[in-house]
Amino acid sequence: MAVDIPALVADLAAESAVVDGLLAGMEPADWRLPTPSIGWNITDQASHLAYFDETTVMSLRDAEAFRAEAAVLVEGGDDFADRVAERFHETDPVEMLRWFRAARAELIDSYLAVDPRARLPWYGPDMGVASSVTARLMETWAHGQDIADALGVTREPTARLRHVAHLGVAGLPYSYAVNELELPSNAIRVELDAPNGEVWAWGPDDARDRVSGPALDFCLAVTQRRHLDDLALQVEGPTAIEWMGIAQTFAGPAGTGRAPMEATIGAGE
Repeated sequence: MAVDIPALVADLAAESAVVDGLLAGMEPADWRLPTPSIGWNITDQASHLAYFDETTVMSLRDAEAFRAEAAVLVEGGDDFADRVAERFHETDPVEMLRWFRAARAELIDSYLAVDPRARLPWYGPDMGVASSVTARLMETWAHGQDIADALGVTREPTARLRHVAHLGVAGLPYSYAVNELELPSNAIRVELDAPNGEVWAWGPDDARDRVSGPALDFCLAVTQRRHLDDLALQVEGPTAIEWMGIAQTFAGPAGTGRAPMEATIGAGE
């Protein structure tokens, strides 16, 4: 079934506006606030989005140039995201907001102009246009969560979470591969309570391994923004338990996840 790229890009634009609203409402000192990502402040979160927006545009327009630049970045080690953050760590807040807005606007325009059948190179496997848009939406939501956490802001969950949840489910093989684990053969049923009262489901209904609960909590888990102990998810079966311990939606090396909040609070006392 063909994906409605303009509708998907519209969801990306809407998620972008949420992050833009957070950034635009900050005082200059807020850009230096630490976020839950160790060593990263809000400036680093924004520069991460802007930098990889620009490299995504490169993948859309000049695949060979992207591959060459990506190879140089990755050859420096798996910590390439941290190295990018360090490069722009001292960026002036006014310039950072301008860069984020310009890069995101160019990204959205580029997605609408590209052939929807194109295959795009990335730091992980190549992907289609719809997958690329969805990945940027997921990144926007996840790093937006880090910014919101730093500011002490609670964001209202929306139906756009379905894109993030879908990536979480579809990313199961990658989660196992990046952790050098054998891919399980048995199926997992995922049933999530959507913000609008619907139930979003993946996998066979009779699967013994199951994950259920709020869609928001599932998205926080698979983007590694919360520890499972802090979420209202029901995880049943050994395969589901193993998967949810390593699940990640993002490309690159295996994520380390987040510590339980109780442990974090205790460490700070």
